[in-house]
Amino acid sequence: MAGSVFANNEIYITQVGTSANLTIDITQDGDDNVVQLSVSHDDNTITIDQEGEDGYVGYTTAWGSGQAWGGDLDGSDNNLNIKQYCNQTTCGGDRFEFHILGSDNDVDFFQGYRVDADATLHSTDSYEAGGHFVRLDIHGSNNTFLGSQRSNNAGHEHSNISAVYGSNNDVYARQEGNQDKSLTLTINNSNNDIDIIQKSSAAHSATITLSGSYATDLDLLQQGGTAQSYSLTQTCATVSGCSVSVTQGI
Repeated sequence: MAGSVFANNEIYITQVGTSANLTIDITQDGDDNVVQLSVSHDDNTITIDQEGEDGYVGYTTAWGSGQAWGGDLDGSDNNLNIKQYCNQTTCGGDRFEFHILGSDNDVDFFQGYRVDADATLHSTDSYEAGGHFVRLDIHGSNNTFLGSQRSNNAGHEHSNISAVYGSNNDVYARQEGNQDKSLTLTINNSNNDIDIIQKSSAAHSATITLSGSYATDLDLLQQGGTAQSYSLTQTCATVSGCSVSVTQGI
């Protein structure tokens, strides 16, 4: 385990059972940042970088600590990479919560940054006040979850609730721009390829559930200065799979 900690920051990590080849690298640069989690099983890698104030990475407040049932990161060969950034005197407090029961998952999420689908990480804004929220879940294996949330002003906060439950999903979710944006994404089948972008200077929201015997490939873009909302509950029964592509706003 490697770490760099400034004043008034806290790190609580509990190892549940035997964990071989566990790598943890935590950097906290600022005040009142917290990392609190438990981990079990082998070959997991955790990288956390908190810059600014009042950041939190750890177990989800919806269910509490997972220490009693095998750890908040319960599985093997998982890679968890979280970056949180705020450059204002008063930060809204980014939160990244997770409950991963599965193996070989790769989760990369950036709060206060913009990331592209090819994992290109852009420079930070000159004004980033934080306040973004993620509650993750996953439960399946061999999933890739890449995402980011970035605003351009104070008081504009983005929320991504997520879930996944299946396996071999490739999920990309990006939210950026002024005004609050919210995404609630639940996928409970496997082999989907989802790409969601909500951006620009309006309050966009999306609520999506994908289920059924076969996968639905989803591509959603909401943008522009007029608020957009989209809701989809899709149960795919087509052997060749289903596809949905939506663009709203200009």
